[in-house]
Amino acid sequence: MKKTIITVVGKDTVGIIARVCTYLAENKVNILDISQTIVDDYFNMMMIADMSSSTKSVSEVSDDLDRLGSDIGVIIHCQREEIFNSMHRI
Repeated sequence: MKKTIITVVGKDTVGIIARVCTYLAENKVNILDISQTIVDDYFNMMMIADMSSSTKSVSEVSDDLDRLGSDIGVIIHCQREEIFNSMHRI
């Protein structure tokens, strides 16, 4: 399994989840777990996704999500699970 961690942060607007999930579905990225909160009009979402069936690399998906985030006014980061874990180890 090729797990990735996807985070989305920004001002809350209609359709953020729909746009991100539509992109992932179109590229055969399976969402394994998802958590989202809205605090004082700020949207925060974290997903664990499996890219095993996608024909795109993590780098390509990350670049696409970065562009999508710019289009909808949020910041989207996509990282391989092992990099995310290494960066967040104390």
